[in-house]
Amino acid sequence: MTRIGADGLRRCDWAGEDPLYVRYHDEEWGVPVHEDRRLFEMLILEGAQAGLSWLTILRKRVRYREVYAGFDPARVAKFTAARNAKLLSDPGIVRNRQKVAAAVGNARAFLAIQDEHGSFARWLWSFVDRVPIVNRRRRIADVPARTPLSDRVAEELTRRGFRFCGSTIVQAYLQAVGVIDDHLVGCHVRTRSARR
Repeated sequence: MTRIGADGLRRCDWAGEDPLYVRYHDEEWGVPVHEDRRLFEMLILEGAQAGLSWLTILRKRVRYREVYAGFDPARVAKFTAARNAKLLSDPGIVRNRQKVAAAVGNARAFLAIQDEHGSFARWLWSFVDRVPIVNRRRRIADVPARTPLSDRVAEELTRRGFRFCGSTIVQAYLQAVGVIDDHLVGCHVRTRSARR
């Protein structure tokens, strides 16, 4: 279902009222991303979110950008064990040893895909023939936690050495970067994008 916010706009009900979350819903979620650094950022943040709320990650995103070199995968791929240990003492990020280590390994795997395909975006968007999947769901309960597409992408990421990229995380990632548009019917963002 959608709900009308304090600003009079109808949105997906999960956006709530927190200004940070509302801005993310309105300006980022479901917008097609074709820029590799942003795709890398969202991949790392979605993995960091595992077991936590997305709002927690949004509140930490500025610090993540600082300590993860602006999400430059070439720089993150060179992080050392000492750098990872320093990250684990930083309260501005999720201090989980496996997630921190996974970010470095994922950066290396990300670079390998870039080398093979010219860009990560080209590789990712090839799963949908470069055209976003636009669903017509009316309730958040109708939005699946995983799909055959997220299963395929997660399997391929895992095969290539990525971690924290199970199908549920990948489904959230695909929605976040606009490969899948799951804005609910009636949401003002969906209405706005349909007019383009």
